[in-house]
Amino acid sequence: MSDLLSASTAESYATETTAVVDRLARRFRTTRQPFSGESRAELQRLVDAVDLDAPGTGTADALREIDELFAANAVWFHDPAYQSHLNCPVAVPAVAAEAVLAAVNPSVDTYDQSAAGTLMERRLVDWTAGRIGFDAATRDGVFTSGGTQSNLHALLLAREHATARARHESHASHEDGTREHGAPANGTPSTTPRAEEARRSSPTPPPGTEEARPATARLSPPRPLPRVATLHDLHARMIVLATAESHFSVQKSTRLLGLGDDAVVTVPTDAAGRMRSDALAVALDALVQAGHLPIAVVATAGTTDRGCIDPLAAIADVCDRSGVWLHVDAAYGGGLLVSPTRRHLLDGIERARSVTVDFHKTFFQPVSSSAIVVRDGRDLDPVAWHADYLNPLADPEPNQVSKSLQTTRRFDALKLWATLRALGADEVGAMVDRVVDLAAEVHAALRDDDEFDLLAETQLSTVLFRWQPRHVDDATADRLVPLVRRVLFESGRAIVAKTVVAGRPCLKLTLLNPESTLADVTGVLDLIRASSAALLESDDLTAATVAATTSEGANR
Repeated sequence: MSDLLSASTAESYATETTAVVDRLARRFRTTRQPFSGESRAELQRLVDAVDLDAPGTGTADALREIDELFAANAVWFHDPAYQSHLNCPVAVPAVAAEAVLAAVNPSVDTYDQSAAGTLMERRLVDWTAGRIGFDAATRDGVFTSGGTQSNLHALLLAREHATARARHESHASHEDGTREHGAPANGTPSTTPRAEEARRSSPTPPPGTEEARPATARLSPPRPLPRVATLHDLHARMIVLATAESHFSVQKSTRLLGLGDDAVVTVPTDAAGRMRSDALAVALDALVQAGHLPIAVVATAGTTDRGCIDPLAAIADVCDRSGVWLHVDAAYGGGLLVSPTRRHLLDGIERARSVTVDFHKTFFQPVSSSAIVVRDGRDLDPVAWHADYLNPLADPEPNQVSKSLQTTRRFDALKLWATLRALGADEVGAMVDRVVDLAAEVHAALRDDDEFDLLAETQLSTVLFRWQPRHVDDATADRLVPLVRRVLFESGRAIVAKTVVAGRPCLKLTLLNPESTLADVTGVLDLIRASSAALLESDDLTAATVAATTSEGANR
């Protein structure tokens, strides 16, 4: 009998998946800590012991092995003592929808591979764009694999928009100079084949640039461009502005886009880690005066460490005056779009050209589920490519591949659809509010505890702190941070993160479980307190720190 899912195997499919669900449900009922605590060496031994070239053992045995090897040693995000990264417990309807999309296995790159799936994804993109506040007549977007891809996609669009705009302005300047003086604007006609080719193939001005803003609206007039700038010339001048708190994918994206690591200019922040709009204006002005080409400002609605939200409206004011693309990375803070009490924290997001939203963070979706949403759908045109066998231009049906960096793509939107239909957007928003409220309670508790040092405030659900009673000096507190995190992880009893804020190592809690309570967090704080005190009493703290640091590096 075939092992492929079909009419003839539907019964065995039902039997095997029911057995898997039963085993997983048992794990959820009986798991009492976020990790087994099994050593990496032992897990490596167990994995290496499996002979992947051996004859098959059958579906039932293979799935039992997965339960014993993986599920028994998984990291459980639903456990209240998991307080580490931006991982959430997942909504039950979304998990059920995941099973549906895995079985049906549609690909939403073209309509003829997904039909209703394409239309449902487009509806969810439009719903998200509506929550952002984009105009219904122009808004668009597409689902992605995560915030990193969404940010890369946005900066690609910004790069192409800036390229088209610069070339358009260069040609306009050249034509004006020719009409008035009988020579190119720069006084030196270009006769190179590349220049002539670029001139002939120069794209039409991008959406939104047909009506030029008055010169007085700019922070500074840009330096005149050559008659036709090569792509290399333009890319070498391109700059993206962000803050030190921005996600590392911004820096990674400029590298992938050929702009280089030094293409990201860091804008100063206020004491809370939020971008200063006045500093942004100064930075943009200085860059233009120096001959650079700012192509995008990345504002963050929910920084990974501090959980702070940049002043979106004030940043939008600066971007409007300068004509620079504004991208808002709301991968973390996007859940506020449905919050009944905190939606105002995202005021100004509707003025962005593009927005990243990660549904697998504050919408409680299984990984992966993210989207890039744009104010004007025409901005997505640079990624379009029409293949005769897949999405010919003449096709009347909507093909999402024309908007996406991916071709084959999962129907991840189905999970969000099921969640919204089962729970409702208001309930999802209330869940977001609960984790933010919990973080506020934890902050208050830490402020009243003499043994803990609270290092920053948050607008979302992160907590940055460290154990440092009065008798513990800064250097010792620094050394304890990686140690206590390692002790907790290896015990399996709690998982917390570590980071560095303003040069100070600290522990980080990321609270994304709406069912967690202050008592749950206090329990983890007590473990940190006890573990730190025990480590402090160790006669070999320095050596232990070195060992822990080495272990951390080996595990990356």
